Amino acid sequence: MTFIFSNEKYYSNIELNLYTCGIESCKSGHSYGPAIRSGYMIHYILEGKGIYKIKGKTYHLEKNQGFLIEPNNLIYYESHNDFPWQYIWIGFNGTKAKDYLNRTTLSAENPIFSFSENSNLLNYMNSIVIASKITSNRNLIILSRLYEFLYLLCENFPNHESILIDRPKSYIDEALLFIQQNYADNITIQDIANYICIDRSYLHRLFKKFTNKSPQEYLLSLRMEKAASLLIDSNLKISDISRSVGYTDALSFSKTFKKLKGLSPSEFRFKNLKTE
Repeated sequence: MTFIFSNEKYYSNIELNLYTCGIESCKSGHSYGPAIRSGYMIHYILEGKGIYKIKGKTYHLEKNQGFLIEPNNLIYYESHNDFPWQYIWIGFNGTKAKDYLNRTTLSAENPIFSFSENSNLLNYMNSIVIASKITSNRNLIILSRLYEFLYLLCENFPNHESILIDRPKSYIDEALLFIQQNYADNITIQDIANYICIDRSYLHRLFKKFTNKSPQEYLLSLRMEKAASLLIDSNLKISDISRSVGYTDALSFSKTFKKLKGLSPSEFRFKNLKTE
């Protein structure tokens, strides 16, 4: 049984993208490499045996074991002559792929893992292969399954050291995303702290460390930048722009805008339109 899906030339999502997946029953002695892969790949052995070589080491593998391939590493793998393997694989890349895998214990130095054939990890690998055969909205279902698979990988093979190191960065990323998605609402700094479940004072320290601004300064700056764009690029009334960036009181918005930009909203709009 062989099925191969390849999507190398099309990126549906810059953060995470499935570029290949499949299931293959290999012939005796079938091999790949020595070669370098352009993305990350995870193989899981359904039947049979084989070897995997990376960084001068040779790993002898069998059913219910798997191996990770990282980009830019010279690798080689070969099916057993007497017990050729059948494996399932997924290949992915994207700007967040490395970050997600760093949350696990898997790496080029520790590329081997194992889990049972009843594992949800295998179920999701199978679901990704099945999803790749769908024609309608395929990329949506593939991405959802891929994110769920990587979540389970992190849960089953957690890198506790990496988690502790990355936690502050994770907090600030969540906070910035929350602000980006909710700045138009009347959110408070306490709302942000509550969302990521940390103390408000700790949130303040994180913002100072990563953005050189307090949470309040960052939120105000973002709102005024969004307001400035609307003043230049739209014909919305000042009161409408005020509500669009989280202010129910247009007068309060105008005072804040003038304090940060040096001009009132109407003066700022007139100056920029006149310049153009």
